[in-house]
Amino acid sequence: MRIIKYECVFVKYEIAILLSVFKFLFVNNLQPLELGQWTAHIQPPANGKLSIEEQFVCFVSLSRFAVRLPFLMRLDELDYHLPREQIAQRPLDRREASRLLFMDRSSGLFEDQFFAEFPSLLRGDELLVFNNARVIPARLFGRRAGVQSQPPSRATRSEHLTGKVEIFLTRELDPETWEALVRPGRKMQVGERVLFGEGELEAEVLARGQLGMRTLRFISHDQSSISQHFERLGHVPLPPYIDRADETSDRERYQTVFAKRPGAIAAPTAGLHFSTEILEKIRARGVEICELTLHVGLGTFQPIHGETLESHVMHAESYEILAETADRIQAARDAGRPILAIGTTAVRALEDAALRAAESGSANLVLSGKAEARLFIVPGFRFRVVKGLLTNFHLPRSTLLALVCAFAGREHVLAAYNHAVEAGYRFYSYGDCQLIR
Repeated sequence: MRIIKYECVFVKYEIAILLSVFKFLFVNNLQPLELGQWTAHIQPPANGKLSIEEQFVCFVSLSRFAVRLPFLMRLDELDYHLPREQIAQRPLDRREASRLLFMDRSSGLFEDQFFAEFPSLLRGDELLVFNNARVIPARLFGRRAGVQSQPPSRATRSEHLTGKVEIFLTRELDPETWEALVRPGRKMQVGERVLFGEGELEAEVLARGQLGMRTLRFISHDQSSISQHFERLGHVPLPPYIDRADETSDRERYQTVFAKRPGAIAAPTAGLHFSTEILEKIRARGVEICELTLHVGLGTFQPIHGETLESHVMHAESYEILAETADRIQAARDAGRPILAIGTTAVRALEDAALRAAESGSANLVLSGKAEARLFIVPGFRFRVVKGLLTNFHLPRSTLLALVCAFAGREHVLAAYNHAVEAGYRFYSYGDCQLIR
């Protein structure tokens, strides 16, 4: 797993911790310190004297790759207060009616706008990168066939009588086999079967994982394919902070107008603001548009359970960048044109592909093809591709907020978030957005 976190840090009391060798380095001079495959270069202060307050140290891999340093960031450093009534429960009537907070990432200055003005806020020479993943109806409700039933207790008697099971698809292994969160998980033993609808779709538990995760094999008992059954029997996987059942309208509105490739279990929400009219205005300005696919999964929205970011393990998310898209990205970089990512999922795919390109020694900025992103972007990360970002407002203490803080600075981002709260912005998936450049 490749987690690039901090390439440069301030080291207090002349102590640097080098994770790759699991020991302490005590920095007492200005000479480069070599240990194994890593080198630590100490930058002397202007007056030539070492200070016991802080010394600036950069660790550089001898192979020129970034070094992962254990600079602990507490989760409460990504916290802010949001009244529940500002969590958007439904989309606005028109996609482009959302508000937009326009922020300069260097100065931290921001101004209130509307998303309808987004085309006019562009310079005109940008390359916009969209995530064209399509959300599948990933939430299924079925009933246990009772193959591996346990005798019911008094507390679980009603549960056994109904046998209701909720399955949330998280990752496709092949067209018939999926990883999924299952509830109630403790009753779902290997070999248990779940029936859906009138029995036309069936799932068998193949393996058990942690925290309710199961590997399921689906079987169709009629002429329909597994994906067709999902479309008919499944529910839109609205996030838990939307406190209502999914509705028919969510099948359209919890989907971008440019969604093409099914497999995501959550929407790339920054793209929800775009209407066909807005896209036409963007093209009319001469702005170039390209697409990639990242199937949003647990890696994007799984909560951080520890007290520090470093304790969190990112789940892999599959993505694909076509050769044509990689060529457009390369051409934009070579011409000095800014690359603006539409959403954090596009950022994760682009920066992961750039890291793979660097590791492989490729002359290309990003590698094309299919891959899995395990990249965890936190403050201190060096962005290789993205120069601008359109994104929704994210949950406190989340990996997505950490990514935005890495791009624009924690203090700048939290100041903008506090302004958005005071100004009555709508938050999260169906909420308003932020343009950062």
